This record gives sequence, structure tokens and C-alpha cells, in this order.
Amino acid sequence: MHLVFVSSLLPVAKPTSGFDIANRVVVDALRARGIRVSLLGYQTPGTQLAPSDGAAILGEQEVSTAKVSTKQKLLWLAAALLNRTTFSSAKMLACGKEDLQRKLQSLGPFDGLILNSVQLPGAFMDLFAGYPSIFIAHNVEAASASENALHAQSVFERFLLKREAKLLANIEKRLCQRANFVWTLSQQDRISLDVAEDLKSAVLPLVTSVNAPEVLDANRQITYDLGLIGTWNWRPNRAGLDWFIEQVTPQLPEDMIIAIAGELADPPVGKLHPGIRFLGRVADARAFVASCAVIPLASTAGTGVQLKTIETFEMGLPCVATSLALRGIASIPSNCTVADEPSAFAAALVSTRATPRLVENAGNHAGQFHAAQMQQLSLAIGRGLAALG
Repeated sequence: MHLVFVSSLLPVAKPTSGFDIANRVVVDALRARGIRVSLLGYQTPGTQLAPSDGAAILGEQEVSTAKVSTKQKLLWLAAALLNRTTFSSAKMLACGKEDLQRKLQSLGPFDGLILNSVQLPGAFMDLFAGYPSIFIAHNVEAASASENALHAQSVFERFLLKREAKLLANIEKRLCQRANFVWTLSQQDRISLDVAEDLKSAVLPLVTSVNAPEVLDANRQITYDLGLIGTWNWRPNRAGLDWFIEQVTPQLPEDMIIAIAGELADPPVGKLHPGIRFLGRVADARAFVASCAVIPLASTAGTGVQLKTIETFEMGLPCVATSLALRGIASIPSNCTVADEPSAFAAALVSTRATPRLVENAGNHAGQFHAAQMQQLSLAIGRGLAALG
């Protein structure tokens, strides 16, 4: 079987963001089953593509709004309004329909498409409609946009986000209806997208890599008391970070060292906990996480699954998590404390930091967690492939 993986950003050799990690895992899992996988989409500037069986690159595209000029943002907004599409899909129109169609056909013959998230498929809905397809819903994008609108900084921003939510709801509905099968990253997303029937969809239980994780040394070198890492320029992630900084850290001891890694366009201002350290992007995310005594998983918004939660569990690290950070995950390790109120979250961090133990038999647990996730991932992928016929 030959499938074309259609994505706004193509899988990369060294993924760092949750979106990149999920893309790489899906492509690797498909190829491990003997599926021939070609890639179609944009390439992030300065990256190397993941192994594939062929690629048609639409060009280089920096899609992160935080990294582009005001002029580029206005051009994207104008394109969205002119083409009656979403802001995220407007970014995808740069290649043009004819070039996209020509490059898609150059990859043929193929048996179907993997439509990865809404951005590129939503921009060229009619072009992809004629092919058998599996749609991957990384999140319920319409719900995220509606949630973001509630926290908009201005009336104009609120208007744009409400517009985005309305258009996204329509795009997601059409992609789900047209697809032979839908993969989501959580059970709740299957329900929200109205595709919860087993013949129509399945949950992909993700891992950070198809390869089993390395076993952590119980005597690891701890540099920071607490450590958070994420793509903070993405609104749902930023909401969790702001909640943690504003409501949790004031209740922590002042001598705690709190490291925050990851790109952050506009760091919080005002009076902050004296132990906070903004590290920016780190060279080795896994090494950073391993250097932290306790991992706060402070998610308060969004849908889908939290890849940083998966990574924490794979490594057997002690953590304190909100209920939302655990969405899409069935097995919670013994060294993870669940707390949703700021005071309870802070108290759990202090208690866990006092005895920051790895989960019992950490290597074995990590292997078991990863193996169980991989087994269920393979089953879900098999059900999708069967639906393509």
C-alpha cells in the first residue's frame, strides 16, 4: 500500500514540538508496518525531513505567528478574509492550487491520503476530496479557537478568533464526513467531533518515538527543582504556563529553582517568583527534563493529548499534573500526583520535591508504558488502513 502524508509541516528528522513528534511517530509507525509513505507539504526552514519513501515539498514556510513580521501577519489575514478561510489555512495558499495538484500527482500512483490536521487539507478541501483518506485530528481546533476567544486581549482579536472557530468547525465536520476513517489523540475528541463509532474512528495512543526510551539513571544529576518545557507560543500551552506562574508559583518556597524551557515570545512581566529561570530553547529536551527533580504538568486548556505528559511517563519522572494534562492517557504511574487547584498543586510539588523518586523499577515501567502505547497505536493504525480498503 502506498499512502501520501499531507501536512502543513512535514515530519522532521529531529522533532521538538508536540506536533512534530506526533507526525514523526505516525509516519514511522506506518512504515514499520510495510506501508510506503510519501510526503506532501511545506518544510520548516532549516530542518531536515524525516525518512520517507518520497517527498514533494511545496516550499519552505515559517508558520509560527510569533516568528514572522507584522507585514506577514497582515498578508495572511488578508488572504484569510479574501478566500473566506481560516488564518491557519491562509498560510497554506502560498503554493497555489495548480502547483499543489501537480506535485500530488507526481507522487502517484497511490492508494490514499493521510490528511494531517486541518491547515493544509482545509486550504484545498475540494482538491483532496476525490481520494480515499484518513484524517488525523490532532486537536478539536474549533474548540481551541473558541476557548482562545474568551481570553482575547481586544474586541478585534475576539472577533477574529470567533470567526476562526466558526470556520474551523465547518472544516473539521467536512473532513470527518469525507474521510474513510478518523484518528484522534483522545477519546473526548472522538466524541466532540461526532465520530465515536468504532467503524469510523480510533484513538492513536502516542509515544515520543517508536524506539523504546532510554532508562534513566536513578542517581541522575539534578540541576533544577522544577522544570517545564513546551511550545509556549501556542495559546493553550501558554494558558497553562500563565496559570502556573500567576497562581501556583507564589505559593512555592522562594528558594525553589524553577526552569522554564522552550520558545517564549513575550515572557511574563511583573513580580515573579525569584527562582524562575527562562532558558529559551534547549539543545536537548530529554536531557533538560532529566535534570529536573519534579515535572509540573500544568495544562489548563486545549484538546488532544499532551506529548510532554507522555515523555514524563516514559522516563518514569516524578510529576504533578492537572486532570487536563492527563487527557487521552489511561495508565497513571504511582509517582504522579493529580491536583487542579493552585494551592493543592503547589503543595503536591513541595511534597514531591522532598522525595523526588523515579517510579518503581523505572526502566521496566518506562518499557511497559511504551510497549503498551505502541501495541495500541499499531492496532489503531491497522483499523484505519483496513477502512481504506
